Amino acid sequence: MPLKLSINQARRLALSAQGFGKQPESAPTLPALKRMLQRLGVLQIDSVNALVRSHYLPLFSRLGNYSPATLDQLAWGGGRQRLLFEYWGHEASLLPLSLYPLLRWRMAHAADGRGIYRQLAQFGRERQDVIARVLAAVREQGALGAGSLSSREERAGPWWDWSEEKHALEWLFAAGQVTVAGRRGFERLYDVPEKVLPKAILDQPLPSETEAHQGLMLHAATALGVATERDLRDYFRLDPGQGKAALAELLADGRLQAVEVQGWKQLAYCAGAPRIPRRIESSALLSPFDSLVWERNRTERLFDFRYRLEIYTPAHKRVYGYYVLPFLYRERIAARVDLRAERAQGQLAVHAVHVEAAGLDEEAYQALAGNLLRLAQWLGLGRVQLNCPRVEGSQLRQALLSAAPA
Repeated sequence: MPLKLSINQARRLALSAQGFGKQPESAPTLPALKRMLQRLGVLQIDSVNALVRSHYLPLFSRLGNYSPATLDQLAWGGGRQRLLFEYWGHEASLLPLSLYPLLRWRMAHAADGRGIYRQLAQFGRERQDVIARVLAAVREQGALGAGSLSSREERAGPWWDWSEEKHALEWLFAAGQVTVAGRRGFERLYDVPEKVLPKAILDQPLPSETEAHQGLMLHAATALGVATERDLRDYFRLDPGQGKAALAELLADGRLQAVEVQGWKQLAYCAGAPRIPRRIESSALLSPFDSLVWERNRTERLFDFRYRLEIYTPAHKRVYGYYVLPFLYRERIAARVDLRAERAQGQLAVHAVHVEAAGLDEEAYQALAGNLLRLAQWLGLGRVQLNCPRVEGSQLRQALLSAAPA
């Protein structure tokens, strides 16, 4: 019989699995960062920099005032310090090296023109001459960006206006024939895997595609705590056939068990016998691309919180704002805050605060104010500038005044 969970139990299980449950530390240790990265399994990368690049924020939300340079070193540093690699995990992602063998099948599919943009697959079929030339240049010169190889005089524009060399690099990256050695600003610098990744990782025996799908689904189940089949396969972007086949095997051998969650129409699943905390005390501002909330339907089922990013919505049609972060308070998502890092002015701008129906009490406003002050400090911004004309803004202003150091 399926395990039965109340919605409150499911929330606590999900939050605990995602690394919430303790207040962030003033200076988290390197081992703590590494454990969290392994636990989550994936940090989504996004180009929007209204506040901070999205891959930096999840660690701050869970652990507090760590150095982003440390994450850079783990992702793009040389030698034994490298813990992560870039690839298509949940969209463009940073992933632990331990997952590299589980994604080799995706690289093989990409080389065959499967699982990638149609235009890129067509380029891979028709322009192997360019691909071979670009790969030879990378092998010879190493750590190259697309701009260094472009034969075009003008700078390449959006993806549909890529140069041939950019197309070739993206195809080689998807096919696993080059990887990201580092970044110059936000530009990827590509090199061949044997010059970037540890030999021990590259030499590992390859799991079968079936075993890899099962490994990714199991990792997703551990990271999510409790999730439907669709939630699980979305974590690493498996297709329905891959996810359902892997799920069947994981259930058959007992690595996953079925769960009925109060109010959920679909059956859910969890790894092993779950340990559900009695309460969760965390408070945190969440990246729009945080793995706790990136699957919007699950976020709505789990927290009764409908969340949509409005970056690409015309300004006059936005409901909540341009870059809105959910505010997690204890066991619910209690508010959403439209934030911007105004670096030239040295301030964290709060353009709007929208409180959910359950409201925020004085203690919750204090927690939100504390999060904003810590975020500003972490970003190297001298103050929090509150621009919200709403009633919530007035209440937050009082909390900020009382929370700010004398």
